[in-house]
Amino acid sequence: MTPSREHTDREYEGELADVRARLMRMGTLCEDMIEQAMRALSERDTALARATYDKDDEVNRLEVSIDDLVLRILARRQPVASDLRFLASSLKLVTDLERIGDLVANICDRVVELDEEPPMRPYGSLQLMASATTGMVHDALAAFVARDAKRAKDLLERDRVVDDYYRQLFGELLAEMMADGKNVYRATRLQSIAKYLERIADHATNIAERVVFLVEGKDIRHPFSRVTGA
Repeated sequence: MTPSREHTDREYEGELADVRARLMRMGTLCEDMIEQAMRALSERDTALARATYDKDDEVNRLEVSIDDLVLRILARRQPVASDLRFLASSLKLVTDLERIGDLVANICDRVVELDEEPPMRPYGSLQLMASATTGMVHDALAAFVARDAKRAKDLLERDRVVDDYYRQLFGELLAEMMADGKNVYRATRLQSIAKYLERIADHATNIAERVVFLVEGKDIRHPFSRVTGA
């Protein structure tokens, strides 16, 4: 291999590593935002909710920078095979992460609104739902970094757990609203938070599906293909 070729290859590997590093920064930021938003809810900490909301700006900046870097690599390097799948998956992954950031910002908005109202009784299922959702985001990103298709496939079934928490909480909040009309405003805000968490789990599932595509070249986004591709 000639020195110029070696230099080009090292530069290319550095660019791919840069994409991975930025993706992990974006993913870690989203994880932290979920945890901080839920802490702000449980502690009725308006300042923390607003500070967490502001972090969505960094998520957006990372999305733009990753998109720009990936497109420049595609144009200059014309990658093939696994590198092409990695870059294509990255473009989709940043969209999921950006939407997670938006959803956490929405949670923060509801927290601020709730902090202006008398507290409702704590709902343990909401915190359990948040913990399960954060775990899904973390494990989906870890599977992406490790290119671990098995870990990604195992994660897919965990979305049902989050859905079960959502259904349970929805029923509890509905009962609170029917028991006393004064609870409607606060209960609907908590229901919105639960819905945002459920949607975040859906985005974690999307990331896991992209890991399988990255590693195995199989698209398992739809149930029939997930069965045949398992």
